Amino acid sequence: MPGQVRVRAIQPAPVGVGLPGPVGGRTARLDRDLAGPELAAFATRLARDPDRWRHLVRHDDDARVYELIWADDHVNAWVICWSAGQDTGFHDHGRSAGGIHVVDGTICEERLALWRPSVDRAFTPGSSFHVPPSAIHRVFHGGTRPAVSVHAYSPPLTQMGDYRFGPDGQLEREARDCALPSRTASFTVPEGAQQSA
Repeated sequence: MPGQVRVRAIQPAPVGVGLPGPVGGRTARLDRDLAGPELAAFATRLARDPDRWRHLVRHDDDARVYELIWADDHVNAWVICWSAGQDTGFHDHGRSAGGIHVVDGTICEERLALWRPSVDRAFTPGSSFHVPPSAIHRVFHGGTRPAVSVHAYSPPLTQMGDYRFGPDGQLEREARDCALPSRTASFTVPEGAQQSA
């Protein structure tokens, strides 16, 4: 069962603002879409910047809590808070690849498979993984304590497909637009970041 999505505008980063790079505080400029391990590394860098998202963490037993923490022309990213029993249901990310980093707790991923056993994986704090645009998967809370994860999507996530079985037993996909805060909101530039001209 897909969870409810709660979105709150929180001053995403403007286009051209990068995160501190992995070496010497250099600024990584997002001038292109990211994919695969590079996108998982971006989610990890965001996760290692808790001043950007820690104040947004809250758990709700009835629904996952999503908060936008990064938005530019190439990537958007969310901190997601999970409680017991929460599950995305099988879905895809449209044309977007995904990179996920687990901060607290455990989340599990299952890739949809036909005519063979599905691939289930559990991820604990410090783990990162990526999801190609072609994947149909579900992510769900695992373990006994609440979980927090950072999810980055490139190109930015604007549409998802939710999967279900129709009345005749056939697999159906329902397209869902992802509600994003207005790009015209006031922006806060992270300390040490440089704005492109």
